[in-house]
Amino acid sequence: MAKPSLNLTDESKSPLRTLFLLAWPVFLEQIFTTLVGYADTAMVGSLGASATASVSISQPVLMMMNGIVMSLGVGITTLVARAVGAGNPELVKKLMHHAIMALVLIGYPINALALGMHKLIPAWMGAEADVLELASAYNEVVCIGRFFMVTALVLNSAFRGYGDTKTPMIGNVMMNIINVIFNFLLIYPERDIYLFGSEKPLHMWGAGLGVVGAAIATAIGMVVSGLFVLWVAFLKKDPYRVDIHTGWRLDWELIKQIFTISIPAMLERIFMSSSGVITSRSIASLGTVTLASNSLCLTAESMSFMPAFAFQTAITTLVGQSLGAKKPELAEKFVRTTLLAGTITMLFTGAGLYFFAEPIISIFTPDAAVIDLASRCLRITAFMQVPQVLSWSLAGVLRGAGDTKVNFYISAGTNWLVRTLWCVLLIRVFGKGLIEVEYVIFMEGFIRMLLLAWRYKTGKWKTIMKD
Repeated sequence: MAKPSLNLTDESKSPLRTLFLLAWPVFLEQIFTTLVGYADTAMVGSLGASATASVSISQPVLMMMNGIVMSLGVGITTLVARAVGAGNPELVKKLMHHAIMALVLIGYPINALALGMHKLIPAWMGAEADVLELASAYNEVVCIGRFFMVTALVLNSAFRGYGDTKTPMIGNVMMNIINVIFNFLLIYPERDIYLFGSEKPLHMWGAGLGVVGAAIATAIGMVVSGLFVLWVAFLKKDPYRVDIHTGWRLDWELIKQIFTISIPAMLERIFMSSSGVITSRSIASLGTVTLASNSLCLTAESMSFMPAFAFQTAITTLVGQSLGAKKPELAEKFVRTTLLAGTITMLFTGAGLYFFAEPIISIFTPDAAVIDLASRCLRITAFMQVPQVLSWSLAGVLRGAGDTKVNFYISAGTNWLVRTLWCVLLIRVFGKGLIEVEYVIFMEGFIRMLLLAWRYKTGKWKTIMKD
């Protein structure tokens, strides 16, 4: 967690160079996380559609709970970035202390609630009998590891706020490597494997725990990642290191600022995640094949999240630091650069999803029915890649400026009035399937992009926070 050697608000530097110096660790982190996620999904998918569904069915609810914790990080990121831009390291350290206190007071209790509901969640989501028991066991184990994951989520938000995108990258890479290694050992039973085309088999030990083994592997990775970021925050020599002995007095004015930014972001995540919960419940009613197809389509599409998240993370920090340094024109320059770079990148990503849909889905499952349906859905989402990166980047701009209320209004409105309403109607009333749902999701994303672009054009985000 070194203090950034790059002055992000140095106007003599190329905006494109600054953008990529900040974004590349996030991009590599997302590439690695996604590739490992593919391997993880393929390992579970080899156990059958029921195993895939048991891992995925609770995710909308758990992501909604995680979203509440992550929204605390939005306020931390924004205020840390502005403090760095204004040249106030003492305020940065104070914000680090408050991030940890927010974890103890809010983050951990929310995760404890998820742990207590490990069986109720998949039942409420409409899991079929062959999925319910596996999903319950998976949730119970993973929610133990999530205590460490939410620790990493909040502290990584602070790191990114002052331009350290390498620490989150290292933590996530460690988590995913450990996850894959233990998946390999815990999911499968003892078996003979052939390495590099060798004719002589190698006898490999395996625990044969199936879905539960995948849960244990995931939890171990989360624990290691959480311990790593705690080590960085408390023990690594750094100007922003957290002092364990002092600085734990609550600053109510600072708390007010954090929650002024974070509460709209929290509501945004709750509304978006609850929209996903209701939509997913409707999709689950279509059967295990459809549920598995939707899960694998989302997994495959996650490759497009890599550059989109990298650009969003970078522009949030760049806008926050630029406005903290009282350089709104520099913030606009970074925005233009980000939108152009994002558009070019996602044109190629969308083309890859469209032309290689079947091979991508085939990585995760041998089920022909799932491959066919998921591939058709993936081709629809391919056309969403440019609007998606523009939407994510513009949302990052508004968050970096502290303009989170408008993000909330736009996201909640489009998710509920377009996505949720019409997906439920199509499935429950008109008897349609997953393909029609994908078209609705496409339309919702496009409308959201247009509304965020309108808000950016007003310029009100530049003055939404007064120093």
